[in-house]
Amino acid sequence: MIQDSNDLYARLLMADTDLDNLEILPLGGNDANENPIEMPDELPILPMRNTVLFPGMIIPVTVGRQKSIRLVKKAYKGDRLIGVIAQTSQDPDEPTKTDLYEIGTMGYIIKMITLPDGNTTIILQGRQRFKVVEYTREDPFMVARVAAIEDVFLNPNKKESKALIQSLRDSALRILRLNPEIPNEARIALDNIDSPIFLTHFLSSNINTDVPEKQALLQAPNIGTQAHMLLGYMMKEIQMLELKREIQSRASSDIDQQQRDYFLRQQIKVMQDELGMETPEQELEGIRAKAAKKKWPAAVMKHFEKEAQKLQRINPMAPEYPVTLNYLELMTDLPWSEYTKDNFDLKRAQKILDADHFGLEKVKERIIEYLAVLKLKNSLKAPILCLYGPPGVGKTSLGKSVAKALGRKYIRMALGGLHDEAEIRGHRKTYIGAMPGKIVQNIKKVGSSNPVFILDEIDKVSSNFRGDPASALLEVLDPEQNNAFTDNYLEVEYDLSRVLFVATANSLDTIHPALRDRMEIIELTGYTVEEKLQIAKKYLVPKQRKDHGLALKDFAIEDKAIVKVIEHYTRESGVRNLEQKIGTLVRKVAKMVAMEDDYAKLIKTDQIEKMLGAEVYDKDLYQDSETAGVVTGLAWTSVGGEILFIESSLSRGKGALTLSGQLGDVMKESAVAALSYIKAHADELDIDQRLFNHYDLHVHVPAGAVPKDGPSAGVTMLTSITSIYTQRKVKPFVAMTGEITLRGKVLPVGGIKEKILAAKRAGVKEIILCNKNRKDIEEIKADYVKDLTFHYAENVDDVLKIALLPQKIAKPMRFVLPEETKI
Repeated sequence: MIQDSNDLYARLLMADTDLDNLEILPLGGNDANENPIEMPDELPILPMRNTVLFPGMIIPVTVGRQKSIRLVKKAYKGDRLIGVIAQTSQDPDEPTKTDLYEIGTMGYIIKMITLPDGNTTIILQGRQRFKVVEYTREDPFMVARVAAIEDVFLNPNKKESKALIQSLRDSALRILRLNPEIPNEARIALDNIDSPIFLTHFLSSNINTDVPEKQALLQAPNIGTQAHMLLGYMMKEIQMLELKREIQSRASSDIDQQQRDYFLRQQIKVMQDELGMETPEQELEGIRAKAAKKKWPAAVMKHFEKEAQKLQRINPMAPEYPVTLNYLELMTDLPWSEYTKDNFDLKRAQKILDADHFGLEKVKERIIEYLAVLKLKNSLKAPILCLYGPPGVGKTSLGKSVAKALGRKYIRMALGGLHDEAEIRGHRKTYIGAMPGKIVQNIKKVGSSNPVFILDEIDKVSSNFRGDPASALLEVLDPEQNNAFTDNYLEVEYDLSRVLFVATANSLDTIHPALRDRMEIIELTGYTVEEKLQIAKKYLVPKQRKDHGLALKDFAIEDKAIVKVIEHYTRESGVRNLEQKIGTLVRKVAKMVAMEDDYAKLIKTDQIEKMLGAEVYDKDLYQDSETAGVVTGLAWTSVGGEILFIESSLSRGKGALTLSGQLGDVMKESAVAALSYIKAHADELDIDQRLFNHYDLHVHVPAGAVPKDGPSAGVTMLTSITSIYTQRKVKPFVAMTGEITLRGKVLPVGGIKEKILAAKRAGVKEIILCNKNRKDIEEIKADYVKDLTFHYAENVDDVLKIALLPQKIAKPMRFVLPEETKI
């Protein structure tokens, strides 16, 4: 048998001499223990790379290192015994004893062949395992003192041992069945192995695993442990082979599925022809017919033809076919140069705007102006309007009324929370699931290229790593650019210049500056109580009555009751909460109607508290006070105007200034500026200079839990501080607002309308303002300000002359001051 193996390996070696990089399948021989060879105390050590030799196995080894060649030749001339140890790493070309494992196999050189290239090939048979005790020499080759390791197997008569051996055989046979690359002769060799020890070594040598794992098998303390480890490796190999076969089977079934789909499609095509259904060719012809009716530019037509020809060349089964088909359908569905006819009846438009919304005169006037110019010129780039104001004043609903007045289609696009630029510009159609942006999608949906397009909540657009939608909107909202808007999906220019864009916002601070510059800002202020009353009577009550299924005779509410709801149950600039409260009243009446209970059909003031509960808000009223230092100011909030009281007091101290009431930095600076002006002009105001050094000043603004900021309380603070230092009485029923400078100038402030209405509600009769705010008063309807007297001031002297009376309060403070030192 050895001679036959020698002939086999000789033929292999003669056929291919480049054996350094070959992974050679070991062949088994007889059990090495059948012809035992006594292991010497010392063995020359042959380092092996990529190979682990097991007892009983015969393998060819090509030797190329000079040390190894000298070792082999000397051993071949002697007893032919060498120690074979695997390297721990494959990198070293000249390994030392630290690069080798401790356990190896004693090998017997059956044959040595010298090749023409100078390398030497030997046929080795593993005989017995050993452990290196110590290395005794390293030159001219390594020699080590070794200790033999006996192969001890479990009792073969035990059931456990029999089951283990049978598991190894069964696993090996499964590997042979799963791996078609292993020749059939391997099964014959496996069937002829009787020895459990040799079977374990044979399978360990042939298992498809790495050198460290094979070395672990060789280093097992006994054959039983080795067999258990080997079984684990074999089970992993079986799992990998089964997975490989499953993947190959799946790939094969996919190919079969494609062939099946092809034949089915051919059959469907024949059936479609028989039934008169559209084929891909007919679909393309239908798209071309729609395209022929389009009035699009030459460049767009050229691009369409290019894409249509591309679709004609694509196989209908290819994944690109539906992508290109959807793209062409979008191009033909868009309303290229298709416009609705504008209604130029200006009186009708005015009537519609007035019927739908109460007030909002500026916006209505701007829309009528746009219609008038369009009527005269018949060609005008649409303006980009931005309606800016608090929530609930009708910004969004106004857009629908504008569309109705113009006779145009209406689109509303919510921008709140939008953070992906692709929502505006779309995705490139090369991406899976790509689609055009919302601008193009909505234009396609309404089928018109000149709709009224509401960009709702434009101030709430955000940006992140996906892009900046606000920057993408710059092109959309620029009249000089949007005639050639390019969507990433559409890839060709689309004209948006005839679209009337109307943006809405609650705050201008968060809008991109370049975007804000492109829009015409129209401010919508909050409604007055009178306006809210009219809105409730004309719009809200009828709407809620209709929504809840009540007839006119079932529900009515008197004006005073509505005013009570406005003043004591809502606090807002708009009418959204008011509508909710009216809805609550209507639901309570609807419940009584449904239950057929008796009820009052006219809701009066005294019933409001019973139906809505206790009053939520207290009405701010003017508080007349005989105390010096208490002055009424006017403030603007996001829910309308309010009055506030500035209180000042003096106490003995060292001239410290204390500010309280949750004041912001700007408001604190106003107080400091007021005090500085008073100190600088103390003589003119008849104030003893010693007061500033011997009395502490405390300025407080109720309510303390509400944050306050802004410069408009400057004149109020100055009046309050002057009053407390002079102990002069403040004129009753007077409120004021305005910013001050260190020179004593009074500067204009904003929110005048809301402040004036708050003053009127509180019972104030006279209001002091900056002279430059006169224009704001003139814009308010005369009916709303007929009971108020306005004083316009240029400087603080004008303010103090009006606000402070000459006489002191009834019980003025008695200041205790040290004697003045004369120099």
